Amino acid sequence: MLSLKESLKILKETNALIEGHFILSSGLHSSKYIQCAQLMSKPNYAIKICESLASKIKNELKNFDLILSPAMGGIIVGYELGKILNKQTIFSERVNGEFKLRRDFQINKGDKVLIVEDVITTGKSSIECSKIVTANKGNIIGYACIIDRSNGKSHIKEKIISQVELNIPTYEKDNLPEELSSIKAVKPGSRNL
Repeated sequence: MLSLKESLKILKETNALIEGHFILSSGLHSSKYIQCAQLMSKPNYAIKICESLASKIKNELKNFDLILSPAMGGIIVGYELGKILNKQTIFSERVNGEFKLRRDFQINKGDKVLIVEDVITTGKSSIECSKIVTANKGNIIGYACIIDRSNGKSHIKEKIISQVELNIPTYEKDNLPEELSSIKAVKPGSRNL
């Protein structure tokens, strides 16, 4: 497994960890942004991170049937982990603002489902995915991501298996520190696509 130092080096080398003023999918503001799409666009780096995360998942979860990822950010991560762990991988998509299963993807009654994302901050997308699992009478066996930046404050109450935990402060729009309020904000996420 990769160490935190090795993982951060990869994130920086791939421009997956960038600095500026960002509006996150949650609406919160941050001085750092994790763009895992940059990491995943460089397969030689991405495989190292995904293999390390897969090892952590194997150590903590002995038996599950299916990986469910939210579109957009979780799709490639879920696929790579599914390939490494030899598990079926599906994803949910927003339809009129709500996550749904499309493309004939199914969760069968009793399926043990791991929800996988690229980055978890508030956990909103993961929780939305968990509702799909529950509605289909499946069982959520855990949550995993490359980057957990929730600092223990996500809506997810269960343990999150992550490759890297980062404590990056986030701020409400009305409570920005001076160094952020002087920089134009950009919204790089995919939630409103």
